[in-house]
Amino acid sequence: MRSEAALPKWASKPCMMGIDEAGRGPVLGPMVYGCVYCACSYQKALSTLNFADSKTLKEEKREELFENLKTDESIGWAVDVIDPRELSSKMLKKHKINLNEISHDSAIGLVSRVLNLGVLLTEVYVDTVGDAEKYRIKLSERFPSIKFVVAKKADSIYPVVSGASIVAKVTRDRALRDWVLDETAENMHRNFGSGYPGDPETKSWLDDHKHSVFGFPTLVRFSWGTCTSYSKHLVEVLWESDAADEDGLSERTRKRQLKLTNVGFTASKRKSEEIESSGKGRCKFFQARKLELLSEF
Repeated sequence: MRSEAALPKWASKPCMMGIDEAGRGPVLGPMVYGCVYCACSYQKALSTLNFADSKTLKEEKREELFENLKTDESIGWAVDVIDPRELSSKMLKKHKINLNEISHDSAIGLVSRVLNLGVLLTEVYVDTVGDAEKYRIKLSERFPSIKFVVAKKADSIYPVVSGASIVAKVTRDRALRDWVLDETAENMHRNFGSGYPGDPETKSWLDDHKHSVFGFPTLVRFSWGTCTSYSKHLVEVLWESDAADEDGLSERTRKRQLKLTNVGFTASKRKSEEIESSGKGRCKFFQARKLELLSEF
């Protein structure tokens, strides 16, 4: 059953949850966090459902197990799908949020979501990201009434985490399979392989789909180091306001511009909203047509 469904009777009894992710390493597509939860009394039955670390299962088996899980009235599940654009923007913003923090926030969000449904969570098992003990303390401080077990390879140790691993993996696979490319450039195709940086098919797809001005399609996590090697093919993009602001730039701002240029962008020291509202830096195309940016509708 979905986590958004009507609350079952067993949810008012002590419950356990498993949390795992899929797609942490790929340069393409979303990262997905999944969770599975059930009554603690269902733990033995859960171990008979043949859940295992999703990486050890073939796609057909994962799909079969996920469909079985969805129809099991004694199990709840939920996912958090983190868009590649969100990942890149958080990792490149002024006050950077690294991948571990993004992962922690996603796991915390899933626990909060299930608690807010009214489920009586008493135990949560998590596949670790970073130092396991520090992560456990962080979670325990946030949710003091819950016992947390954070461990490496938790998806191969605890069936409830194995279930979460399957939920996350199948959801990511489907997201990639059904991904609609927003871009309309010629000769675009979907033969991008696994999405992992070391996959020759993925490398070839990145090479075929880089743009000297716009960088990569939105499917790509352009903050990944894999994309840095393509920066030599990108042109420096300067806004009209840059020339006027250049003399007033601090050395720190210049360094930031250089860093952003490496992924195909150059930022001025002022926020884009401020530049837009003043009219400075607006493309002549928009000026001539008296077009303005709308922040609210």
